Amino acid sequence: MAKRLIPSFNRVLIEKIVPPSKTSAGILLPEKSSQLNAGKVIEVGPGARDKAGNLIPVSVNKGDHVLLPDYGGTQIKLDDKEFHLFRDEDILGILRD
Repeated sequence: MAKRLIPSFNRVLIEKIVPPSKTSAGILLPEKSSQLNAGKVIEVGPGARDKAGNLIPVSVNKGDHVLLPDYGGTQIKLDDKEFHLFRDEDILGILRD
């Protein structure tokens, strides 16, 4: 059974999207191509509270594809899969198709 991690406060659990290293024809792509540093939101926390005690909800939802900073976040391994925890305010934006 897979472990479930529910982030606390305004944290977001993200699985980074790894760009392919080969094309379908077998051509090797360079490591640092023009791919965005992106990820898929797996789980979100309930949000943070302001000084008055009001809940400030997280701005992303499960399943969203988001743009991430090059550095930051906390790396976590669950069931041999790699995830990252970011604060809501560290996420740069939501990617739409």
